Amino acid sequence: MFPALETELKQQTLPDPYEDFMYHHLQYYGYFKAERGSLPNSATHQHVWKNNPRYLLSGSFGETADLIPDPLQKEKRLWPTCLSSTVHRQIEAVSRDSLMLSSPLLKSRQLLHDDLGEVNSRLREPRDLFAFFSSSGPLQAPRWPIECEVIKENIHHIEWVPPQPEYFYQPTGNEKVPEIVGEEKGTVVYQLDSVPSEDSYFTSSRVGGKRGIIKEPAVTLQGPEDNTLLFESRFESGNLQKAVRVNTYEYELTLRTDLYTNKHTQWFYFRVQNTRKDVTYRFTIVNLLKPKSLYTIGMKPLMYSQLDANAHSIGWRREGDEIRYYRSNTDDGQQPFYCLTWTIQFPHDQDTCFFAHFYPYTYTDLQRFLLSVANSPVQSQFCKLRTLCRSLAGNTVYLLTITNPARTPQEAAAKKAVVLTARVHPGESNGSWIMKGFLDFILSNSPDAQLLRDIFIFKVVPMLNPDGVIVGNYRCSLAGRDLNRHYKTILKESFPCIWHTRNMIKRLLEEREVLLYCDFHGHSRKSNIFLYGCNNNDRKFWLHERVFPLMLSKNAPDKFSFHSCNFKVQKCKEGTGRVVMWRMGILNSYTMESTFGGSTLGNKRDTHFTPEDLKSLGYHVCDTLLDFCDPDRTKFMQCLAELKELLQQEIHKKFKELGQDMDLEGSWSDISLSDIESSTSGSDSSLSDGLPVHLLNTADELNQKKKMYKKKKRKPLQSRKQRNKQYQKSNLMQESKLTEDAPEGAGFASTLQKQPAFFKNSENTSSSTMKNEKPRLNELNGRDKGTSLGPSKMTTLILTKNKERMQREKPGLTVSCSPKRNTNPSQEPAPDTKPNWSRNRYPATKGGRTTAVVYPSLHIYTYP
Repeated sequence: MFPALETELKQQTLPDPYEDFMYHHLQYYGYFKAERGSLPNSATHQHVWKNNPRYLLSGSFGETADLIPDPLQKEKRLWPTCLSSTVHRQIEAVSRDSLMLSSPLLKSRQLLHDDLGEVNSRLREPRDLFAFFSSSGPLQAPRWPIECEVIKENIHHIEWVPPQPEYFYQPTGNEKVPEIVGEEKGTVVYQLDSVPSEDSYFTSSRVGGKRGIIKEPAVTLQGPEDNTLLFESRFESGNLQKAVRVNTYEYELTLRTDLYTNKHTQWFYFRVQNTRKDVTYRFTIVNLLKPKSLYTIGMKPLMYSQLDANAHSIGWRREGDEIRYYRSNTDDGQQPFYCLTWTIQFPHDQDTCFFAHFYPYTYTDLQRFLLSVANSPVQSQFCKLRTLCRSLAGNTVYLLTITNPARTPQEAAAKKAVVLTARVHPGESNGSWIMKGFLDFILSNSPDAQLLRDIFIFKVVPMLNPDGVIVGNYRCSLAGRDLNRHYKTILKESFPCIWHTRNMIKRLLEEREVLLYCDFHGHSRKSNIFLYGCNNNDRKFWLHERVFPLMLSKNAPDKFSFHSCNFKVQKCKEGTGRVVMWRMGILNSYTMESTFGGSTLGNKRDTHFTPEDLKSLGYHVCDTLLDFCDPDRTKFMQCLAELKELLQQEIHKKFKELGQDMDLEGSWSDISLSDIESSTSGSDSSLSDGLPVHLLNTADELNQKKKMYKKKKRKPLQSRKQRNKQYQKSNLMQESKLTEDAPEGAGFASTLQKQPAFFKNSENTSSSTMKNEKPRLNELNGRDKGTSLGPSKMTTLILTKNKERMQREKPGLTVSCSPKRNTNPSQEPAPDTKPNWSRNRYPATKGGRTTAVVYPSLHIYTYP
């Protein structure tokens, strides 16, 4: 059919340019691993396909046609018979359920086959296209802002459950309140110099943070007898900016604010070395910002001993004595500072110890957990790990999809979704421990876990703000803003984690119903665990949003407090995930708040929460989901009836406090729930709302430019009387010149002052004439109190006086009252004469007013 092509193939010695290009292209992207010589030439393919009887086409060469209907023959058409016998043996090893060949020539895993070997229209899920760490390779190293110094040590802590409950500290009232002396009277033993402040903003990041040699910010020990503590916090989630030694065993500590801000000092996590046993040390944090804290009711700091961990497998524990939280006697002139002081005795000499506000859970800890899931042959079957997006610093935000494979498409479509997120506030590590407990249970082989995976699709974002977690922030991202106030944002580049999370949920809502959304947080002022929800305005689902929290309180009565829950939607919380998801259509949308302290309920009263307590709550969330979705609605209806009774009691209590006694039977359910609830407390996030830090300067420049180029507006006159007065004044100045040469016309001059509209300069435009139309009409109709002339009388006087004056001043000039203008150029006025008569007629006024008299036009001879 193509003799010229066959002749060319026989004579061809150089490789085909297209094949040469494709060889380099596929090899570059990793889809081609074979030797160059094994790559067949495309022209050769056409020649062999044309002559091989197994690939004969039923039509002409250029038309669409079918091959032999044998499925195996269809698979063999991928590569023709010109390949070597080895490659043919590889092609014969095609599996029935996939088009993936053993040959290195074909690397695609995307096309799916049915049982007959026919190509399905859908593609396989593109797992390998997402940036996820290899199950056999190292973890992805965290990326830091380039201003941050980072030590090269890997910090890792063991998990440990205290054998005995850890009780709150009981204040005696005699706790010492140390006076803050500062570095003027003390010695700085640790200080970070290169800390980004509020005047800067995030620009770039790299693994390992700041380039160059990492200097030693701690003092150098003078010998083995030197008992100065060595501080360090330049590791993941660490937060300590300065340490001042004010006495032999007493130190004042300054926490670093959230990067690119001057606020949010609550989270602390640092290391001390060169300890001494049986010596009482005192630590005082001097720049906390919250006026209330759980430390006032006995919460203790956490301590971790490296020697105890290595020798006795003892992890984090609550330690501290003489704990006092108080207002400082110094401030920065803008906001008051608060201090936390405590004493401690280290268990060993020359030990390495850590202190923390709460049990740390770092970005690396999360990656270790996800790596174990990826390596599990069982868990990886129903838990798919994906990259939701990249953070500002380039760290991966992971998304987990957990569900059992459905047997039929109808079963898959019927599944409802549950969305869970955590660590939008990086310093609230208790959210990660609850999330870990949930994941441990839902990924287990428990019958309840399998049932949940059968009926739900779980979308889980375990760490929404990895940048903040890495650098040790308490509340903000590297944009210097609280992400939990920006769920409505359109700034995808500034808030990528929040934008992509909301977009993911939006797409999910288009596919199926989302039964529940919950964001895990920590609370610094209240005890126990509780939920914030959103009151439903639909009477059909009245109080339904409170059923899940009430069930959870029954399943975890010693940890979860339903009476601490709040369902009021405040205006300042409109940008939170809870409210935004509720407005998107998720009825059961919650923020779960877990205390940094402990419980005041049941058997755990006055004890601190441990990681196991928080992880157990993750299990209770799963258990409550099963109760909430039980086909037997008995539990649901019981809870609903109990909620109505509780609400009635609350309403009666409110009226009693107001001194009113009302019979609410039949009408109590119409009372707005928001009116009987107080506002949620414990959050100062409004301080971190607004544009990202890097956009503030741009916004200021735009505002300045607007002010510079903004046109100056005239001050509008307030009344018609003022407008008339201003108009008369301006025209009087113009017409006064006309009377200077005519002293005998005093009577006429006074008339001019009363009627300035007739002397409008002809140079004025028609628009300005229409603008001043109303004042003139008022004057012509005699509305001005000083005007007493009638229309006919006034016209006669004006015409007579003007005719006499014009003939006296310019004897050669004739004034005509004819309606036509003489256009004879020989009759011209003097060059210095300016016409003073308006050429416009006065239109009639609007309805409801006296119709203005139309006067004859007065013309003078002018240039054509």
